[in-house]
Amino acid sequence: MTSEMQEIAITEEKPLLTGQADAAKDVAELAARILLDQGQEHSVETPHGVLRVTLHGTRTTRRPAILTFHDVGLDSKSCFSSLFKFEEMQEIVKNFTLIHIDAPGQEEGASAYPPGYQYPSMETIAEMIPAVLQFFNFRTVIGVGVGVGAYILSKFTLANPDSVEGLVLINIDTNARGWMDWAAHKLSSVTSSLTEQILSHLFSQEELSSNTDLVQSHRERISKAPNLANMELLWKTYNSRRDLNLDRNYTFKCPVMLVVGDQAPYEDAAVECNSKMDPTSTSFLKMADAGGLPQLTQPAKLTEAFKYFIQGMGYMASSCMTRLSRSRTTSLSSSYSMDGSRSRSRTLSQGSQGGQMPPSPSQTMEVSC
Repeated sequence: MTSEMQEIAITEEKPLLTGQADAAKDVAELAARILLDQGQEHSVETPHGVLRVTLHGTRTTRRPAILTFHDVGLDSKSCFSSLFKFEEMQEIVKNFTLIHIDAPGQEEGASAYPPGYQYPSMETIAEMIPAVLQFFNFRTVIGVGVGVGAYILSKFTLANPDSVEGLVLINIDTNARGWMDWAAHKLSSVTSSLTEQILSHLFSQEELSSNTDLVQSHRERISKAPNLANMELLWKTYNSRRDLNLDRNYTFKCPVMLVVGDQAPYEDAAVECNSKMDPTSTSFLKMADAGGLPQLTQPAKLTEAFKYFIQGMGYMASSCMTRLSRSRTTSLSSSYSMDGSRSRSRTLSQGSQGGQMPPSPSQTMEVSC
């Protein structure tokens, strides 16, 4: 009696070769880079309509998201891409999720609203933001707003203080238009095109007179925008804004950094806003040679200040500051200075190595270059 031997093929599971593992890693890194650079666009339903929102990074909730809101005549890309793609900003970008909100009808490629469309008020737009946080499952954010966006984020923060850990407000104007401003605006609307009105809001008179490349590029982009009618609706709504009525008893409950260029259209408004804020939790950054849009013209200086601001809230304590010279002072004026021209009292020199203790909110930090 014979027995037959049967061959059984056993497949050995082999690990990926080094080259294959590297290739898989490269693909994963490329996918992560695309997600970080290009972001994911979402249409978020809110009680007052749909918002176009772009998310960069992952939906991690271990840290607050950085939530941005742009100015009129801009969208999230044209307003913030230069800043958040800046080389030294990548240390922050890699550690935080970015959420860029486009105001209704202001996103790139948006169709013009029909005649007679009732555009939402500043208050209504601010009331749309909680739905964005809920959509992405973020409990708190660090807000970064410019001009119109700074006003909207201010309204949102005052109504939802527990949702905001910090605010960076660029070119903020908390006041409603007075009669003189209203008359000047009416005259401007007759003598100037909508594009020129928006440019006068975005840029300093020096930049407009010099007709810089940045001014030219924005003039061409705005004048040829298919959603120019939508920009006009946002512009009119902003000019009808209400006074925020800030004072020492009614102000933000989180740390705030106010930013403005030294010749920006809203320099005086930012200075006035600073005078109404709590000096123990407010820093004022007046940037030299920054023009009307410091996030575009001086990204290095703004990145440096933003890193310090993040550190002051207890994040990224080991971050290295390498581009600008640093110093801390206990001056009661509670302001940053980028030109270094103002006198300083009790200045404490600080080395350039990482691991320094971040300044407390009650201390003033001056950054000079």
